[in-house]
This record gives sequence, structure tokens and C-alpha cells, in this order.
Amino acid sequence: MSTSFAKPRPFQIALQAAVLSLISSAALLPLGAIAQNASTQKPQSQPTPQAQPIEPTKPNSLESSVFSISGGQRLMSESMAAISQQNYDQAVTKLQDARQVFNQLSNFYQELTTSFAGIDNRISDSHRRKALQTAQLRDEATYQLAVVYRAKNQPELAVPLLIQLIRSQAPTRDLGSQAYQQLFELGFVDAQFVRPNASAPK
Repeated sequence: MSTSFAKPRPFQIALQAAVLSLISSAALLPLGAIAQNASTQKPQSQPTPQAQPIEPTKPNSLESSVFSISGGQRLMSESMAAISQQNYDQAVTKLQDARQVFNQLSNFYQELTTSFAGIDNRISDSHRRKALQTAQLRDEATYQLAVVYRAKNQPELAVPLLIQLIRSQAPTRDLGSQAYQQLFELGFVDAQFVRPNASAPK
């Protein structure tokens, strides 16, 4: 007597495919998701871990963040390391980030300066000094970024930054004078500027 096997029905095929799909999708879960799912399926008899108390925010807790003066200075240091290795693309990225951080910080400190003016001059002066410090750091990042664009043979990107820098620093200050010299070397201006020597007798 011959034994004949019944052909699987369509719904059985669909069921087997769904099971295989479920197994394969579970195998592709990241380890973090697997661990999280496992933690939510613990037996109820196990004790629930106690929540850790939240520590109060400490002063200078932003110092390890990018959004701080030290964070922007770290970006500047990383950009200088990239320049020394002639990795100009990475240097541009780091300098752009540093410039943005310092610019935002300067604007925020300036707003705090205005808000406390006439209310608490001690606090207002403290924020004013930080606004000036971060503005100076922003301009230093701007200058280095323009120099890197020159090294990349992209003067069209360097020129606007140099002009912004002269407007911010004024031609009589070191950074402003150096920015104008860059414009002269690029051929964007044809009149060379000689900064007056403040120490010369009148």
C-alpha cells in the first residue's frame, strides 16, 4: 500500500513563513534591545531595583560638554592637530563647530549682561567679560578657518570670513590687521595697510 503525503495547505505555508520571519527578526535585534526586552520579562518574584537618587547639578557641569568654553577650545586643539597632519577637511569641520559654539556662547553671555545691567552690576560685568572672551575665541577660530580655506585653494570661502573678522576686530588690532594682510596676499585688495605703531612717540 503506497503512502501519499498531503500537500500543505496555503494557510499552513503562510503560518510557517510568519514563524520563520518572527525568528529571523528576533535574531537581528541589537544587543541593547535584547537586553531591554529581557529585563522587562523578569519573573515578578524578583525584587524591583531601587531607583538611584538624582544628584544635584554641580557648578561647571557643562565643562565636559562641547557647549562650553573648554569644549570649544578642545575643538580648536583638535583642528590644529588636523592641520599639522594636513587633514584640512577635518580641520574645517572642527573649526566650523568651534566657531559656532563660541558665537552662541558670546550671544548668550551678552544677553545675560543686558538682563542684569542696573540690577546686579557684579553679575553683569562677569557676563560681559565672558561675552568678550568668547567673541575673541570665535574670531580666532574664524581666522584659522579662513587660513585653512586658503590652504585648500578656496579663496571664495576665505574672503567673506576675513571681512567679517575685520569688522569684528577693527583693522588696528592684531587679528584685524592679520585678516587684512590675508586679503592683500589673496589679491582681493591692492592697498596694503600699515598699522600705526602705538609705541612710537608722537
